Amino acid sequence: MSTERAIVAWCPDWPVRAGAAEAALDPDGPIAIVEAGVVTACSAAARAAGVRRGLRIREAQSRCASLVVLPANPAADARRFEPVLTALESGIPTVQVVRPGVVVIRAQGPARFFGGEPEAADAVLALLAGAGVPEARVGIADGPFAAEQAARRTTPEARARLVPPGGSAAFLAPLPVALTGLPELTAVLAKLGVRTLGEFAALPVDQVRDRFGPAGEAAHRVAAGLDQRRVVPRVAPKDRTATIEFEPPLDRVDQIAFALKRTAEGFLDALAADLLVCTGLTVEIGTEDGGARRRTWLHPRSFTTLDVIDRVRWQLSGIGVEALEAAVTAVRLAPASIDAAANHEQGLWGGGPDERIHHALSRVQSMLGHEAVLTATIGGGRLVADRRVLAPWGERAAPQRDPERPWPGRLPGFGPSSVLGDRPDVAVLDPAGVPVAVDERGMPSGPPAGFVPPASSRRRTVTAWAGPWPVDERWWDPVAARSVHRLQVVDDDGSAWLLCYEAGRWWAEARYD
Repeated sequence: MSTERAIVAWCPDWPVRAGAAEAALDPDGPIAIVEAGVVTACSAAARAAGVRRGLRIREAQSRCASLVVLPANPAADARRFEPVLTALESGIPTVQVVRPGVVVIRAQGPARFFGGEPEAADAVLALLAGAGVPEARVGIADGPFAAEQAARRTTPEARARLVPPGGSAAFLAPLPVALTGLPELTAVLAKLGVRTLGEFAALPVDQVRDRFGPAGEAAHRVAAGLDQRRVVPRVAPKDRTATIEFEPPLDRVDQIAFALKRTAEGFLDALAADLLVCTGLTVEIGTEDGGARRRTWLHPRSFTTLDVIDRVRWQLSGIGVEALEAAVTAVRLAPASIDAAANHEQGLWGGGPDERIHHALSRVQSMLGHEAVLTATIGGGRLVADRRVLAPWGERAAPQRDPERPWPGRLPGFGPSSVLGDRPDVAVLDPAGVPVAVDERGMPSGPPAGFVPPASSRRRTVTAWAGPWPVDERWWDPVAARSVHRLQVVDDDGSAWLLCYEAGRWWAEARYD
């Protein structure tokens, strides 16, 4: 396979530009983008003050006291880069995105159209300047890797660099081997005294393959100027949104739901024509006061017309159209996630019990509301109530705490079957009928002998008990600190309870059925 000529357009410090735009800051100021406490990108002003990639935040701030630190935001980088891509594709459609700020183009077509590779480079720079990136750089060489390195070695005065055909190996030879992006390979080669791409390319390819595997062999070819990767232009996503506008605006939920039926059918039919189904739906509701309410809904299977209408109705009920005194002017439907229809086809004899359960729960949800049917997943935490994460049927629960972490102090063994999320008050009494208290050392004031369960006035006899066990969370934070003592009791009815003592109050956390 031969190496084809490639054009790489590079927008310097793009994460900084995107982050500054999100935070409404001047991109020419001292700014650093940080991920996991390490600087991953910085502005020219920050570099002039000594800030470099790979520095810890504290060291970077010690070099530049006025440094503004922003968290890495790949989603914002891509979103801000989309208009630049659109402008570039308006003149050169065969664009492949490497990452936000770097694109690669097959050189043959633009060179033939514009009259040569220098003219094609000028055309790319002109398109990017029109998109608001006048500092963009362009490199042309054999293969995307050499072309990107050429773009990165341009100057503000000469913003395009062309490596002649067949000259990529000589151009890459003096560059550091760390550019391969393989830290393990770079570390081993440094111990062997191999520090440049030219020295790496001079090594026997069979020995590189035996020592570093396929990844090392591919890096060896790239270092030798034999980058055989092909440019795969991106396919612009099809606009699959559907919008219905109301003139005059409507202020009744039933009217809006009725008028939406045909739009919802057309929205799903357009997806079905491409053998796709909608598994995530974004609904945006525009109101007469100029506002827009947006929410993304998920589905355990795929949306039907009735499902779409239900979600819009629930969203309208949630924002309270009449209470806002603003009628609805438009409803916009957009797929948040799609899937191949073949993955959602029913079996030869129907969908079976799972499908019947889904339809039954969806029907109950449609009648009673989105929050009426909930599903539970396990989250992280030490208390049982903290580990229970509820989400409406069809939504994917997103636990705020990782359940896989150790969570010392968590209740071991099998958990209770009923979790009482409202923390009802209970009474725990000693043999004299005096409420039991727990001191700072975790010692009870007396043995638990009586127990009054939630929503009951009848005292029950405690036949067995264990504990209490302390749970101290975030003791170093005076605002979020929490100290709880947990107690297990069994009453004379045979019911087992998990109780908590906090701030002088007993409450029931869960019950063992």
